[in-house]
Amino acid sequence: MPATVWGLPVHPLVVHLVVFLIPLVALAGLVVALWPRARRVAAPWVLGLTTLGAVSVPMATSSGEGLEKRVPHSALVEKHAELADGLLPFVAGLWLALAVIVAVAWYSRRAASAPRWATAVTVVAAVLTVGASAATGVQVVRIGHSGAKATWHDVGQERSGR
Repeated sequence: MPATVWGLPVHPLVVHLVVFLIPLVALAGLVVALWPRARRVAAPWVLGLTTLGAVSVPMATSSGEGLEKRVPHSALVEKHAELADGLLPFVAGLWLALAVIVAVAWYSRRAASAPRWATAVTVVAAVLTVGASAATGVQVVRIGHSGAKATWHDVGQERSGR
């Protein structure tokens, strides 16, 4: 991945995809988990968006690692990078829970009658989806806050020597 595009660092450009997609799929995951009608209609679409979100996370971390080498080292940048490295497992957990919901629904529609275990598995996957959605949303906020703090922490402060 190139370090810059049109003279701008790639990381702030790529990270906006993550900042948009991940909270969107976290909210959509909650809707799918908690509303059976939405589960039937939207779960495959939400899984597709979650797949795009999951692909965008390594792109953001990779571009962030490239940018980290080009900016002065600081504890704030270090904390941001550390938090960002932990996002993919949250998104993967959300993806997996949604995949189970979609797979059980698909199997149940094709079976002569819905298997007895389908409801229990769907309920467990829905509970896991709620937890993964909440955890993913919280992690994205923490990462975004730490990135903004690392970028803008000294803006607006008076400079000494004036």
